[in-house]
Amino acid sequence: MVTEEQLKKARDYNYLKSKYPKDYTPVKGYDFSKSFDFKELLNSYKTTGFQATHLGIAIDLIKKMREENVTILLSYTSNVVTSGLRDVIAHLVRKKLVHVLCTSAGGVEEDIMKCHKPFILGDFKADTKELYVRGMNRTGNIYTPDEWYVEFEKFLLPILEEFYQRQKKEGKIVSTPELIKEFGEKVNDEGSIVYWAAKNNIPIFCPGIVDGAIGDVIWFFKHKHPDFKIDVSDDIYNLSNLSIEAEETGAICLGSGLPRHYLLNSNIFKGGVKYAVYITTAGEGDGSTSGSKPSEAYTWGKIELFKPYEKNSVLVEGDATIIFPLIVAGAFII
Repeated sequence: MVTEEQLKKARDYNYLKSKYPKDYTPVKGYDFSKSFDFKELLNSYKTTGFQATHLGIAIDLIKKMREENVTILLSYTSNVVTSGLRDVIAHLVRKKLVHVLCTSAGGVEEDIMKCHKPFILGDFKADTKELYVRGMNRTGNIYTPDEWYVEFEKFLLPILEEFYQRQKKEGKIVSTPELIKEFGEKVNDEGSIVYWAAKNNIPIFCPGIVDGAIGDVIWFFKHKHPDFKIDVSDDIYNLSNLSIEAEETGAICLGSGLPRHYLLNSNIFKGGVKYAVYITTAGEGDGSTSGSKPSEAYTWGKIELFKPYEKNSVLVEGDATIIFPLIVAGAFII
């Protein structure tokens, strides 16, 4: 039989005297009993808790970037462009709401491929062999037919030839942003990220330029022209200079990997970006750069630490296809 003394101790163990801040924020979700207000819905995320609160913080940080005229750096992985987020980024670039882009090879080539034909909505569980024999490449639940890559090769080869002839005549080796800008000038499609980046003189950096279909085409091209080169040293030189010359910088990172690291690393020579917003599903357990959190970036000097900012970074854990449109609506549109 449990004694009264034991019951008292059990209660004492279970209920400690709470010491909480007097200016605490109560947890509260959106009140759907009232007339619907999308702006209020987004504002309610901050007090909802969990990742919703982080989403609300992300909106506030990007608003600060805009209010303080911070140079906004946007990094994104190729799957972002595979998805409909390509259209969201194209809007930001068209309206000059971001100032520097950094992506992977797929983030460039798939943007151009979509100018010729749309990608196809499919199924995560589609039959692998059936897709292969039909010439359908699957990224999640999105399909890209082999034909689209053939069209991309037709687009890219004349541009490579143009820069190769310049290299032979003038000794000038093309840089990655220069190559991508030429893509934008040639593509002539208002739905394209590279089109608007070229129009608005917004540089696109791509540290892994040969990791994808662009690299495949270059491989074939170099069999004909073995001395063809792309100068990637120009890329880091120009990006690091741009970061240092900007009075203040802020980073929005969709996904992680090489684009995010490359962009943030270019800011260590100025003490890091002033604000940072991460959106990713990666975890940090394996010590990879992809799974690293803002708390780790502080130790490398990628995000400013010794500054009187109340909150200057946030990680929103989740799928960018769901999260980023809400952030854009709250920070750039409403």
